[in-house]
Order: sequence, then structure tokens, then C-alpha cells
Amino acid sequence: MPQAKSDAPRSIAKNRRALYEYEVLDKLTVGIVLTGTEVKSLRGGRISLQESYIVIKKGDLWLIQAHIPEYTHGNMWNHAPTRERKLLAKRREVDRWSKLVKQRGTTIVPLEVFWQGSLVKLEIALAQGKKLHDKRQSEREKSDKREMARAVSRQR
Repeated sequence: MPQAKSDAPRSIAKNRRALYEYEVLDKLTVGIVLTGTEVKSLRGGRISLQESYIVIKKGDLWLIQAHIPEYTHGNMWNHAPTRERKLLAKRREVDRWSKLVKQRGTTIVPLEVFWQGSLVKLEIALAQGKKLHDKRQSEREKSDKREMARAVSRQR
């Protein structure tokens, strides 16, 4: 008897650096317009979000500098690895985020690419850059949590 596919999201890649560099103010899940060879490359888990960012052009969201390597078995119709990709979001969300991005120090960054059923989705965040002391505070909190978890596991 075949097993039913679950609709639980399966992560392809996360941008952990964005969580270190930015303070997340709001999150949104959007779709991505992809070509066939890009989807096949993503099935292999091949994407880099490290240098990527999102801009608003003519009322649409665009993913810039996300690197999806060329599909190995692609032919002359293979995609360009760092082409601009359109993101699919509701107009009112784009308009609301557009107003917030015009404020100083606010930007939109990609956080995670994942499969939702047979569709590729992208979680994006409205973010504000952290200062150096904020990054140190985040590191301190993370190491404190790690130490507490170790202490609890030693007591068992």
C-alpha cells in the first residue's frame, strides 16, 4: 500500500546568517517563479541564500543574487544561476511592506526555502540591521541556553 505524502513543509535551505545579522520584525511566506531546471536543481537541495536580498520593483517582490546552480543534466536551455526571480505575494502585503522598507534601516531578507507539497515556497522577513552590541547579546543568550541545556542533561 503506497504511503500518503504529507503536506508538512520540507526545508531545502536556511539563511542562518540573516538571523545573526538582522532583527526580524515580520515574516511572510511567498511563492517563487522558477524554470524547470531550477526546480530540478532544488530537488537536489542546491541553493545558496547567503548573499541574496529582496527588492520591490514596480509593485512586485524580486529575489536578487540567490544562487541556484545549473542542473547537471540540463542542456542549452539551462538557467542562469543568479538570475532575478519574481516572488508571488498578495498586493496588499507588498504595498504594506513597501511602506515599511522606505523607512531607514529596514530591508527584506530571505530566511528559508522549502517544499510545501509540490510547490517551492520562500519565507521572507522584514528586518532591521543589528548593531555590534546586539549581536554580542544574541551570542551571549545562545551560549547561556546551551549551558543550561548541558547542566540539565548532566543532572539526569
